[in-house]
Amino acid sequence: MSSILKGVTLSSGQKADIRIEGDEIVEIGVISKAGIDCSGLVALAGFVDPHTHLRQPGFEASETVMSGTRAAASGGYVAITAMANTFPVADSPEVVEHIMSLGLLSKYAFVQPIGAVTKSLDGKELSQIQAMATSAAQVSVFSDDGVCVFDTDLMRQALLEVKDFGGVIAQHAQDPTMTIGSQMNDGALALEMGLTGWPMLAEESVIQRDAELALETGSKLHVCHVTTAGGVEIIRWAKKQGANITAEVTPHHLLLNQELARGYDPVYKVNPPLRTSEDAAALLAGIVDGTIDMLGTDHAPHSSEKKDCEWENAAFGMIGLESAASVLHQVLIQSGAGDWPLFERLMSTNPAKMLGLKDFGSLAIGSKANITLFDPSSSLPGDAPSASKSSNSPYAPLTLSGRVRHTMHQGYFTLFNQKLEEIHD
Repeated sequence: MSSILKGVTLSSGQKADIRIEGDEIVEIGVISKAGIDCSGLVALAGFVDPHTHLRQPGFEASETVMSGTRAAASGGYVAITAMANTFPVADSPEVVEHIMSLGLLSKYAFVQPIGAVTKSLDGKELSQIQAMATSAAQVSVFSDDGVCVFDTDLMRQALLEVKDFGGVIAQHAQDPTMTIGSQMNDGALALEMGLTGWPMLAEESVIQRDAELALETGSKLHVCHVTTAGGVEIIRWAKKQGANITAEVTPHHLLLNQELARGYDPVYKVNPPLRTSEDAAALLAGIVDGTIDMLGTDHAPHSSEKKDCEWENAAFGMIGLESAASVLHQVLIQSGAGDWPLFERLMSTNPAKMLGLKDFGSLAIGSKANITLFDPSSSLPGDAPSASKSSNSPYAPLTLSGRVRHTMHQGYFTLFNQKLEEIHD
């Protein structure tokens, strides 16, 4: 296939045309031939999500790899991960290879399995980390996301285990002894609502411990979904000390805050919880100064029966693949806090690097044609139809600034003018 994208704006601000032959970008500049009118659209390296829950195998009522990759394409993503909290848990070569095979059936986005750190996510014994790393799935990132690797000795073992092959341990920072029955951010509002509070210290103490372990071992640590100002400060300190550490924030922790819990609507129930507006501001400051490296959606689909119930019985989690770029545009670009090169690093370059995905994260001559075309002058209704099997989006009452218009994965349009295309070999 051959395509020419006419009149795009690159993240640098330069206006250009982009010519694609097959799955490769072969020319960027002024091209005399006709092509697809992309004037007014910002061309970015295709988005990469380091933190996606695809639910398959085991929880197909909430999401499947196919529906999740369709949602990814709808949101401008060309590569996503598959977190390990499936059934069976992705703690062996057999399971991660099965997930990889499901991903290969979809042409909407590349799927990189994440392996569990511990067997069955039980935090007692390391999983088959080396075997998953050398399997056909080539797992390089390992996480028990949803639960914390809380035992210090086991966390140290995990960091040392991945050091030999340059792997990464991605930690869900949550001290379980401080969060028994926790439902929302700890503080006056939790007391007012009669809900068990979730202390910020439960997150920050684990980030501090793990940062020190990363310094001790020299291994790669990734901190999932940072939510507090204190957590940002610890990561900032760790980087100054020379720790090999990266960190992500979610769209919902950047835009939303705990005040939305007042109505007891479980769509706003998430792990870790929505914090204060001051924390959200600190997360944005961490993005701008480079402390926070990337955006991770923590796309967590749930069936209606798990969310349409009383707050305390509802599952934690929100979907976010289709709205992430619009949220970041609103918080970072429209606010004037950051620019398009930073946007591209957060959404593509840095997560691709952390995940070790060589075919992603770059928009340059000779790179694979994985491209997202974003329209900053348009808007995205929060209640727009979703390609996900679940509908637990927290943005339904809102209209977000900017939206993805086209997504190109390996030279094929998976999303064209907001319409998902059927992809054929």
